[in-house]
Amino acid sequence: MARQLWLLRHGDAEPHGSRHDTDRPLTDKGRRQSDVAARALEHLGCHFDVILTSPRVRARDTARSVGDRLGLEPLIHQPLNAGFDAEQAVTVLAGLPDDARLLLVGHNPDFEQIVHDLTGARVDFKKGGVAAIRVDGGRFGELVMLLRPRELERIADQA
Repeated sequence: MARQLWLLRHGDAEPHGSRHDTDRPLTDKGRRQSDVAARALEHLGCHFDVILTSPRVRARDTARSVGDRLGLEPLIHQPLNAGFDAEQAVTVLAGLPDDARLLLVGHNPDFEQIVHDLTGARVDFKKGGVAAIRVDGGRFGELVMLLRPRELERIADQA
């Protein structure tokens, strides 16, 4: 069975310049986006072996929302702070069982580039959006899901 790499971009955060970038929290909209993503993932029956999050406040809070909903404690993964790439993602995934599902919570432009590097797809990865990639062994994968916040909201509302 193939491993799955799931990517969740943090929700909307306070504007740049409002405080140090690593300390920018989610806005009310961002908290709603995080809650919606969590409810949608639960409704889809998603389970994860591990949730890794960027140490930035907005990503940690997004990851916590999902973790609380799914009963899994997110772990801070320092490399997700910035410059995280497909090779690093595949390396983390390779350390997990063959049928593992890994959720990474982090940032653009890293996530858009990871999707491209693993699948060849060019995507517009919205804040609060989710992508899922099936990775069979090597360095390439198949984009199996890309959900924007409005699509996640429709799924969450069905729960």
